Amino acid sequence: MFQDTGDLMNEEIFLQLNRTVDANVDKRYVPAYIFKICRCSDGIEVGECDLRVGHNINTRFGGNIGYTIHEPYRGNYYAGKACLLLFKLARRHGLDTVIITCDPDNIASRKTCEYCGANLLEIVDVPEWHPMYKDGSRKTCRYEVRLK
Repeated sequence: MFQDTGDLMNEEIFLQLNRTVDANVDKRYVPAYIFKICRCSDGIEVGECDLRVGHNINTRFGGNIGYTIHEPYRGNYYAGKACLLLFKLARRHGLDTVIITCDPDNIASRKTCEYCGANLLEIVDVPEWHPMYKDGSRKTCRYEVRLK
């Protein structure tokens, strides 16, 4: 199921595989890759990202891609550049689209979605059963990227 990820790099960053996570049917989790985002120039970890492979009710609210950039490295489009690399892996898994979600008030994340060519589909209420609700999220923006 999991594929080689050694080519997920550009001239500025590379994605270093941290671990993979198998699907969990009971929790409605799809398989996932978790990466460190590292700079090519010095190998420093600037953030993390993940790709959740597949679509289900959980990814409707949590999306297929997640990312965080460590504070000292923000403002360099690292999250957007990592998303562009993750799109390659998503295509290899046969995904035609990926969903990226973020809090409506998270301007940086919304700009990341726009940077990587995502289109805002809708802003939806997070259901009470979803883990995001338990973490305090009540609404989420659903962005879509068409990969084909």
